[in-house]
Order: sequence, then C-alpha cells, then structure tokens
Amino acid sequence: MNPMEPILHHYDGSPFSEKVRVAMGIKGIRWHSVLIPNMMPKPDYLPLTGGYRRTPSMQIGAEVWCDSAMILRELERRFPQPTLYPGGIDGLADALGFWADRSFFMVAVQLIFGSIGHAVSQAFIDDRAQMSGTRFDVARMRAAVPVMREQYRAHLDFLDRQLRDGRPFLAGSAPGMLDLHPWHVVWFLRQVCPDEAGLLDRFPRITAWEARMTAIGQGERFELGAREALDLAAAQTPETLPAGDPDEPNGLRPGMKVEVAPDDYGRDLVAGELLLISADEIALLRRDAALGEVVVHFPRAGYIVLPR
Repeated sequence: MNPMEPILHHYDGSPFSEKVRVAMGIKGIRWHSVLIPNMMPKPDYLPLTGGYRRTPSMQIGAEVWCDSAMILRELERRFPQPTLYPGGIDGLADALGFWADRSFFMVAVQLIFGSIGHAVSQAFIDDRAQMSGTRFDVARMRAAVPVMREQYRAHLDFLDRQLRDGRPFLAGSAPGMLDLHPWHVVWFLRQVCPDEAGLLDRFPRITAWEARMTAIGQGERFELGAREALDLAAAQTPETLPAGDPDEPNGLRPGMKVEVAPDDYGRDLVAGELLLISADEIALLRRDAALGEVVVHFPRAGYIVLPR
C-alpha cells in the first residue's frame, strides 16, 4: 500500500468515525480501515496515540490526527476537492461541530442508553464510566427518556428548518461539513436504537436527507491489520515541522514538554514535546521505543495543554 494513504483507526459502530467515513465518500478517497475495540484495553492503538483512547484517529505514515474535528480538517487540507466547505462556510461549519458533538450528541447518548441500557454489558458500562469520570447511570437515563425525546426532537427541528426550502443538503446543493457534523447523531439513533427512530420518521425532509447522505458511501475502503499500521508508522519519518504562534496567550512554544487531554471526557493525558501550536491545532512529537518518532495532532478547541 501507499504509506501516504489515510488509515482510519475505528470500529464500525462508532458514530464519530461515521462522520469521517462519509467525508471519505464525499471526497472519493482511497483509505485503509484498522478495526479497534470499542472499549479498553486497546493494546495496538494506545502506542500509536500516546494514550489517547477515544475513537477515531487517522494515521498517515508516522503522523496521527486525533478527534474527528482534526481529522476532517486534515482531509480537507490534503484532498481539497470536492471541498467540505461549499459556499465558504468554514468557520460556521466548524462551530456547528461543537453543537453537534456536545449538545446534540449528549442528548442522543442519554436517549439511546436510557432506552437500551438494560441490554448493554456491564463491561461496556464500566468502560464508559471510567472514560467519562462519572457514574454511567442507566437508571437515571431511563427516567430521563421522555425529556430526551423532547430535546432530540427540538434539535432535529433545527435541521428540518434548514432543509425547508427544498435544498438537498444543509449548505445547499453539495454535501459538506454542515451535513457531517449532525449526521453522526442522526445515524447513531437510527443504527443503535430503532425503537426511538420514529422521532426521525416524523421529519420527511430529514429522512430524505438521510437517504442522500447514506448514498454517498465511504470512498474506497480496504482492511488493514493493526500490527501492519504500527509497522508503517515505525518505517516512516514525521513530516510536520516546528511552528510557534506569536499570539499564543499562555506562552506555549515549540520544544516545551507538555501534556494534552480533552476537556470533557476520556481525559487520558498524552505527553510529548510541543512541535506545532496555533489557534486551532496542537501537535506533539513523541518518541516511542518501538515506533520511533510519531507526531500526534489535536484540535485546540476542546483540548487542554498542560506544561510538564
């Protein structure tokens, strides 16, 4: 395989991975799929990310992009056509991602696990409790289901109003980031909790949009073993060069030893040498005994940087 082709570390039921898979479809990208467990342990994943446990990440050579927001921006940079930002709405679309990934998604989580929590394994519940740092309280979620139905429907109405003029996609005639961000929340409910998917069926414009999004496909997907991906990382040299930010508000600069973690859940710290920092990205250079030098990228929004 071409070592510069994207490798997505994911599992098929991961909603955040679904965003990326459909982005591959929009752009018609040839990519490689490494399937990882949906809960800990992840012995062939954490060495690559430096301890970041969330799904997905994308690998190209000896570089890794964590978080779907970071992955999507890198895909846009490397494969600019067709753009994920039709109509020049990049700032608005990325801001919408925070609504979809946090407010809308967390409503979906409570609705879904309130409805199907009785069928979920205790191992999964324990894993998600450890990831979130709080009790994964299925009984509380079950009690909240009526409220979450109301809230999920209210969020759907935002999308429905955007489609009211007959446009096929949220930004107009072409699919892009405005669609990808809420898509994974709609897809998650449809896939995992069909008993609650009637909420979607009450919005014919949204179900028609669902069909169009599904028809996009996932690009050219090829399966790859986890050990093969690690061997590829070990055989490559990172491309990212040091870059500072003169407007960095906390004085962070390349060469500093830091730790990075999400600010909401899955707060496992990733340690390394700060290589690149800007208003929208953090990149750490890590040195691994088995892999050599690996650069791990994170979005700036939603992540904290702690000097070591």
